[in-house]
Amino acid sequence: MVAFGGNALLRAGEKGTFEEQLANVERTCGQLCHLVSRGYDIVIGHGNGPQVGNGLLRQEAGKKVFGLEAMPMDFCGAETQGSIAYLIETALDRVLSRSQDPHPVVSLVTRVEVRSDDPGFRNPTKPVGPYYKEPGADGATYRQDPAGRGWRKVVASPAPVRILNIDLVERLAREGYIVVTVGGGGIPVVRDADGTLRGVEAVIDKDLASALAAVTMKADEFYILTDVPKVYIHFHSPEQRALDTMTVAQARQYLSEGMFAEGSMAPKVRAGIYFVESGGGACVITEASELGNPACGTRIIL
Repeated sequence: MVAFGGNALLRAGEKGTFEEQLANVERTCGQLCHLVSRGYDIVIGHGNGPQVGNGLLRQEAGKKVFGLEAMPMDFCGAETQGSIAYLIETALDRVLSRSQDPHPVVSLVTRVEVRSDDPGFRNPTKPVGPYYKEPGADGATYRQDPAGRGWRKVVASPAPVRILNIDLVERLAREGYIVVTVGGGGIPVVRDADGTLRGVEAVIDKDLASALAAVTMKADEFYILTDVPKVYIHFHSPEQRALDTMTVAQARQYLSEGMFAEGSMAPKVRAGIYFVESGGGACVITEASELGNPACGTRIIL
């Protein structure tokens, strides 16, 4: 299981054009071929934060200019799942065809079940969309940005409990397909009393959703791709130190000491802990360009 970080799609200073995102994904997929050549069956998860933000901006413009009704958050998640999966499929097809690799690529728009009583719904924390000069009057929750950029809508970030159709994802992967799934953490849905599922205003952490997918499929390894080659303690300080390996106990200790920033490395480390503790092999956190080295990154182990 491989979770693409945001820099696999959009890099700092870019506008997020189709051409920019496709070029970024193609570079990442080129590195992913190192895992394919080592005989791995590959399943890919990915983030969608900037893309959802851009989608919300388009909706806001459509409402102001044309009076169009804004779509709910789960719909935006489904939209970006499809569009980003298309980018990944296109990039992988290009890379694989150049190396004459026969692996086919398939994408699944994926719903992920969360609990309606998840504490995250009582305390929305996940910022989405653009910055505003003042809180909106649409009934949503807004919080002021600590950096002074304005107010931003925040939504719940509940924990994933079940990935729908994960059995099909596993079957396709074991049959030789490269599968793209749980995009943006998956489309969050809750189960009502009558057993039906409905979408909710929330964003699931993509690393945790990818970890759940890896555990459910009994993956041998879980790779989390980010913008640094290893995990560091005392990051950006004179005492900065890269970690080659980190036991679950050490990872918990570093988390309690605040070594990893929330919204950055901390969620990745928690996802790695969950995978390893749930019976998975090693979790590797690294940069895509390092994948040619079998000993790359920081390995979280028991």
